Amino acid sequence: MKHLQILFSIVLVILIIPLYALDVNNTFYGSITDYILSINGIDSNQGLTTLPILSIPMGGRSEGLATAFAAVADDTSYIEWNPAGSSMLANTELSFYHNNWIADSKIEGLVYTQRMGNLGLGIGGKWLYLPFTEYNDYGERASKGFYSEAVMILNASYNFLAGYYFYGISLGTNVKTAVRLVPDYADDTGVIRSGSGAEQSTIAPMIDIGALTRINLLKFYYSREKNTSFAIVVKNLGFPAQGDPLPTEAVFAIAYKPIRPIQWSFDTTVPINLMNPELSEQPYWATGISAQITDFLGMRTGLLYKTGNIRITIGSAISVSTIMIDVNYTLDLLTQLQPLNRVSVGLKFNFGDQGRGERAKQVEALYLAGLEAYAKGDTNIAIKSWEAALRIDSRYDPAKESLKALIGAENLSKRIIEIQKIE
Repeated sequence: MKHLQILFSIVLVILIIPLYALDVNNTFYGSITDYILSINGIDSNQGLTTLPILSIPMGGRSEGLATAFAAVADDTSYIEWNPAGSSMLANTELSFYHNNWIADSKIEGLVYTQRMGNLGLGIGGKWLYLPFTEYNDYGERASKGFYSEAVMILNASYNFLAGYYFYGISLGTNVKTAVRLVPDYADDTGVIRSGSGAEQSTIAPMIDIGALTRINLLKFYYSREKNTSFAIVVKNLGFPAQGDPLPTEAVFAIAYKPIRPIQWSFDTTVPINLMNPELSEQPYWATGISAQITDFLGMRTGLLYKTGNIRITIGSAISVSTIMIDVNYTLDLLTQLQPLNRVSVGLKFNFGDQGRGERAKQVEALYLAGLEAYAKGDTNIAIKSWEAALRIDSRYDPAKESLKALIGAENLSKRIIEIQKIE
């Protein structure tokens, strides 16, 4: 019954979004928020960690899925949610993000990622900023500037045991440095204290560790891609900053594609207060569903269910040649309903797969040529074709198996002939 109440409340909120342009009474919206909070509860340990930029998404497909992305990890958004994703990406990508978060706060992001065989590398960063203005007792401006936080990310991952049948297990890590910059502010007399902002500023190094694998499970369409993904991630492992713990989290995730255009994802997150585990926030979850409507249009939506907070996100992506434009809107039930707040825009450039697709076609052609030669009884050409395929892709299991079987059969024939000669 409790879950039905939550679902009913969410549906109500979605239905009133179009009515906002007609000047929906904020009291009405506030009453819905109060109702959801009454059944969702409040986490007394929320707000005890520092550097919120580590928990706010830049944008992109991951935000459109309400951050249920650790097991999806199929574009540059992976760098925030699973560092193991880079070694499984199909293409080299460069992405720019702009996110109108709350009121005057904004986030800018930039990510570049490239895959070389089973090695994935990435670099990215994001910057959160909002105006900081202080007035004295007389209403005069005492200080101004920007409160800002930034994080720089270096990523590397490697896909172990990858082959034709098994997609491999990717292990990855992010090495991150987060910075908080606070402007100088005034004392009780209205005089700017030199260095007061520096006292509140901080720098914090940390790492992320992630694992990702993909398999076929209950697959109802034909494709070489694996339709089910599993992921485990630990994010923001580091020492306290200015005496406050980082938002360290352990994430367990799954993504499932039952049919080609539809994908469902689910992430369970367990916050960990490394300074005092008893003060850790309560676990929460996020789920999302995406659909590729056409070759150039994708849609997605997601729900993040967190004690004291519920977020609903809708988004779409339009592809034109090698460029993708991504737009998301997030409705946070703890804030006022605004049409322009919580809107993120992403621009992604696809630089191709560095010839991996063409090499895969060559490998398949050589493998089929080997099968044809073997069927005609020309084992020498079959062996040469399969060996050539393996020189291009040493992990192409069908060629390995065929070559092993053929060489084994030939060795057996030679052995039988030798035995017959001895007799």
